[in-house]
Amino acid sequence: MTRTIMVIDDAESIRKSIGLILQFAGYDVIEARDGSDALGKLTGRPIDMFICDVNMPRMLTTESGIGMKAACREAGARAWIVKPFKPEDLLGAIKKLLV
Repeated sequence: MTRTIMVIDDAESIRKSIGLILQFAGYDVIEARDGSDALGKLTGRPIDMFICDVNMPRMLTTESGIGMKAACREAGARAWIVKPFKPEDLLGAIKKLLV
């Protein structure tokens, strides 16, 4: 069964780059430009993972550092990757989480 990952980022170039990496690795990808767009695309189809930029308008704040990581973990984040990243690092983190 193919896993589905939603990529949420306000930068179209980042969404497209991550989407291509994931598609070439065999994942189905749903793209969303912000939190509101993501909520609108939750159609009852199971989403196995969300990859979300934390510095976006309309639902997420611009913060950085340890405080932001703690807040994300409290909200349910299980991994953190910093841009720019290597495709193999992204895919490695995904594989660890989707066991």
